[in-house]
Amino acid sequence: MLVDVYYYFKRDLIKWLRGKIFVVTSLIMPAAWLVFVGLALPTRFTDNYVTFITPGIMVMTMLNSSLQGGSLLIFDKILGFLNKFLALPSSRESILFGKIVFITFRGLLQSTVILFMAVLLGVQLPGPLQLAYVYLVLAVFGVLFSSVASTIALIVDDHDGYAAVNSMVSTPLFFASSALMPYASMPTWLRIVAVLNPVSYAIDTCRSVFTGTMAYTGTAVIAILGIVVLGICMHMFRKATI
Repeated sequence: MLVDVYYYFKRDLIKWLRGKIFVVTSLIMPAAWLVFVGLALPTRFTDNYVTFITPGIMVMTMLNSSLQGGSLLIFDKILGFLNKFLALPSSRESILFGKIVFITFRGLLQSTVILFMAVLLGVQLPGPLQLAYVYLVLAVFGVLFSSVASTIALIVDDHDGYAAVNSMVSTPLFFASSALMPYASMPTWLRIVAVLNPVSYAIDTCRSVFTGTMAYTGTAVIAILGIVVLGICMHMFRKATI
């Protein structure tokens, strides 16, 4: 099964790398967010807003990359590739896992660009083990929302419909999180939403690592959610008919 997962991962990777303009823009845009938001947005709650916002932009990058990844499944459905894949002797799970691994890998590449840009802007990175933990959190978060995106893609039949759902999901999740400001600076109603937001769990965990504290509760919550959503997605994928 691992071999089958690798081949499906490789297929999506090659297809992505062939679109050179899309590759460049997908790597540059997150860095532009860090620069223009981190340096231009006036704040009073911290002396170094770039350091504060870096974990938030990294998680936002994983969120957007994961939710955009559902379009891969949509296009495979529309172009008829998925129907052919389902007829192959490889397990259906390998198709799904291949896409989730690729989407998560792509998001981690984009997050690495954010880290490089953050270093250039003076952000102090944590040690190697702590940095590895940040990547682990991002990977688990990527699996969670790649599973969410794949589940939505199985339900929605066209790309325009998926894009609309994507925007409806991603924008509130990001702005109703702790990405741009601490909880203490939020209105009460927004603080309640942000505390319950899974995006905030990932951001707070990564931010704690950057400040020298290892937090595990948020990672556990994201992992549990990821297992549940992935299980639902697998169940729907097994029963999918094109």
